[in-house]
Amino acid sequence: MKPFALLLIVFALTATISKIFSRDWNLPLSGNLALGVMLCFTALGHFMFTKGMSMMIPDFIPFKKEIVYFTGVLEIILGLALLLPAFRPIIGIIIIVFFILILPANIYAAIKNLNYEKGTFDGEGLRYLWFRVPLQLFFIAWVWFFAVRDLNY
Repeated sequence: MKPFALLLIVFALTATISKIFSRDWNLPLSGNLALGVMLCFTALGHFMFTKGMSMMIPDFIPFKKEIVYFTGVLEIILGLALLLPAFRPIIGIIIIVFFILILPANIYAAIKNLNYEKGTFDGEGLRYLWFRVPLQLFFIAWVWFFAVRDLNY
């Protein structure tokens, strides 16, 4: 998955550059910058694949397109806010709640075999969840480790 790869690549590059220039890995900065870049990247999907992402929301929920746009903007704001250390713990908690709240949309989309990029029902189906659910838990753990917990080490 592209966001996962981006997260790891930005983390490794940032930590390495930090080590080269400051002789410190600066893992908190690297972890939060990587997460912020990933969130801004995933936000693009909300604007590029609006139709398909709207289909991830159950029929009984109104204003699907607006929700997709709102959550895209929210991901950008949260990603950028991670760069503000004073607000990082509360932003991290908000991101964790956000990640928990969007998981049902991913489950719904998998049940419907939705391919959100094409806006069609020829996606991977339920087997996608074998990857997505552990990935979502990994993202939540990442946020907890780098943004929420006490990083005074």
